[in-house]
Amino acid sequence: MSTIKFSLDQNLFGPYTVLHMTKTKHKKEPSVLVKQDYMELRLDVAEKDAFRQAAQMAGMSLSGWVRDRLRRNARKELEDMDMPVAFLERLSV
Repeated sequence: MSTIKFSLDQNLFGPYTVLHMTKTKHKKEPSVLVKQDYMELRLDVAEKDAFRQAAQMAGMSLSGWVRDRLRRNARKELEDMDMPVAFLERLSV
């Protein structure tokens, strides 16, 4: 009996693990608003649990909640320094 061995191309499938592949219940955004970039974040388990709980309480996906909070803080910090906010410029066009 022969055994066939193969490996998945990391470039094709990306840095996903089984944990990333679990389905979550959230509304899909219209294709016009699909995000095109990816950001990895390292955090403590307790932080992620707290973020997940806060997102759930706000009725948002974890990704949406994190993006919303980052955008709020980035906007405030940049505007406080009289700097342009790139994602606002994109929305006003």
